Amino acid sequence: MEPVQEIYRLDKTLESPAHIASLAFGHAGHLFAGSDDGSFRVYDLSSYKVIKAVRALGAEVSSIVCVKKPGSELRDAWIAHGQKVSRFQMESPKMIQTLEDALVTVEVGETGDDILNELALNANKSHLAFTMDSGVVGVIDLSDNSITKMETKHENISATVKFVPDRPRELVSGGYDTVLLHFDWAQAKVLSRRQMEPYVVDGSMALAPPFIMSMAMSSTGVLAAGTADGHLWIGFGGEKGSASKKKAKKWEGLDENKALLIKVAEGPIVAVAFSDPRKLAISTLMGVITNYQINYDEEAGSVVLQQLWQHESTGVEKVNALLADDKRIIIGGIGKKGRGIIEIWKQEVPATSEAALQASS
Repeated sequence: MEPVQEIYRLDKTLESPAHIASLAFGHAGHLFAGSDDGSFRVYDLSSYKVIKAVRALGAEVSSIVCVKKPGSELRDAWIAHGQKVSRFQMESPKMIQTLEDALVTVEVGETGDDILNELALNANKSHLAFTMDSGVVGVIDLSDNSITKMETKHENISATVKFVPDRPRELVSGGYDTVLLHFDWAQAKVLSRRQMEPYVVDGSMALAPPFIMSMAMSSTGVLAAGTADGHLWIGFGGEKGSASKKKAKKWEGLDENKALLIKVAEGPIVAVAFSDPRKLAISTLMGVITNYQINYDEEAGSVVLQQLWQHESTGVEKVNALLADDKRIIIGGIGKKGRGIIEIWKQEVPATSEAALQASS
């Protein structure tokens, strides 16, 4: 049976004085939003009100990672700002905190190019990975805040990083050098790599190189990467859960023989996110949002990318971040009026499928 065509409706638009640079879910009812003026806010998604905030961090909040705190609904937050990573306890009685209120701040930059881009937390919540404009990829040991930097760095901006599920020593980064790098971070060494080739049409290369601008890792080890020339790369080589496949010594997610590279957009794909192991949401820079079902035939080694829904935002001038879960797609960036903007799109079940569900029950 073909999957039911999905429909998302714009449920709420939130505006802020500063441009939105990063987004993260706390629990399902809290949205964390970082801005380019060095502030971030926590929204209650039932009332859409700001319930906590941090300001005056001195640099753009480029990435946020939330950490569950026992006994509290409010998550702690690791924040990337400039050359620093700070942890804030959002359960603090203060409505608005500043850098002085951080539980810990780690200085990871050494030069002017060492501006942080993305953070990722491993499953054990013991290590935090980071990427930087200088091309450096590194890991912070949260037990003592020591820093390990990978021996190989990207030749251009290192934009994005993800830990590999069930592989405590492995992570993947993507950069503007058009390369995906797969590391054993404990040894700081490269295990595998994948180069994106320039897009050629009628013998001419595309104007935009295939810079890797965004990346997502599913809970089963499927990797998706979005490029500046509108391509989506999906790697199934490291997917876990196959009964016919023994666990390999290292993750094989960059295996070219188990990957799909497909042109899906005319502009840069700046954000991608899995809402479940086979469902992927993406956004272009200009706000074209698409939701896909990814089907992989292991025996044939073929990938089918099925578009479930697509819509172009009318309120967003530039997208910087995207989140997705089983009911929502949320984008953030710069609005048409020049202010910061967050759009919350909610999934609706079509009337035909509701009728079918009732008939079958």
